[in-house]
Amino acid sequence: MSLLFWLLLGSSLFLLIWTVCNSLFLPALGRRSLREQPLVTILVPMRNEARNAAALIQTIQQLRYHNFECIILDDQSTDDTWHILQQTSLHDPRFRLIQGGPLPKQWVGKVHACHQLSTHANGEYLLFLDADIRLQPDTIEQALSLLQARQAKLLTGFPAFPVDTLLGRLLVPMQHFVIYTHLPVLLANHTLWKSATAAHGAFMLFERQAYEEIGGHRAVHASLVEDVHMARRMKEQGHRVLLANVTSHVSCYMYETNREAWEGFAKNIFTGLGRSVPLVIGMTCFYVLLYLLPFALLPLSLLYGPLLLLPALLLWLQRLYIDYDTRQQLWLFLSQPLAIIALIAIMNYSMYLALLKKSYYWKGRTYS
Repeated sequence: MSLLFWLLLGSSLFLLIWTVCNSLFLPALGRRSLREQPLVTILVPMRNEARNAAALIQTIQQLRYHNFECIILDDQSTDDTWHILQQTSLHDPRFRLIQGGPLPKQWVGKVHACHQLSTHANGEYLLFLDADIRLQPDTIEQALSLLQARQAKLLTGFPAFPVDTLLGRLLVPMQHFVIYTHLPVLLANHTLWKSATAAHGAFMLFERQAYEEIGGHRAVHASLVEDVHMARRMKEQGHRVLLANVTSHVSCYMYETNREAWEGFAKNIFTGLGRSVPLVIGMTCFYVLLYLLPFALLPLSLLYGPLLLLPALLLWLQRLYIDYDTRQQLWLFLSQPLAIIALIAIMNYSMYLALLKKSYYWKGRTYS
């Protein structure tokens, strides 16, 4: 066997072991008790979310937590979002509906909507949700009890992702893969080191006082990845951020079409990588060498023996472990080579748009 084979075998084994060990520092929502029930304000920005509005209200109405209010902002939708919101929340006093104002210059639409929502909140804790989120009935008490037990000021997590479209199946589950593979979760959850920070804007539970101390969403008004930037600001102010495995309680129906998936990832991924060209080039090489080359050895196993299958099998096992731990459709691990290719493609496309100063497009708005 060549040196290259043994290097690929060793790296594949290391990645599997690293992933399993890394996941041990990612706490899950469980069945903890909560002595008190402080007021929690659930804040949901919506723009052209007619397909999600009724289901979102229904999932919030089913929550068992008694002391909450829910404020939903319609961000100048051009579909039936506002009408559906009015019809489905009409007789529930826990809900308040507001209409968002015009988008100021230099603000990102979602960030401005969240800022407006925060000014109407009364809660001691603020839970920001996206419209495509669905919750288990005990989600709030479990998230709040974990936040308090770990003495954190922000709890966030990547939801479970039911996926239906081709690009959705390839790209959306890779969010968990990136966290498990690249983020040192021990450092993310137990230190204030900003570089070891991850967050998902679809589910962010803040202690109100800490949220205001960092300047709220106003402080990141121009950010396309406001979730990560807010988490970093929390650490800058000395507040602990907790990234949890929330997939048992939180699901996110993220993109309905292939086009939405492509545009959504194109908007976020290069900015999420710090708009660093060397980092994109480095990660492209990393994936080609350590994640695509082992699969290229599969045909050679017919000529040189089944031992050549081992690197690819270990990588499949790594992906299977991640999908099991995050409640993903288990058969999707087989798509890992195609998923890696899709990730490389969207990462470089996002960089290409930025370098050529082309705009990102999302929900009828363009961003530079």
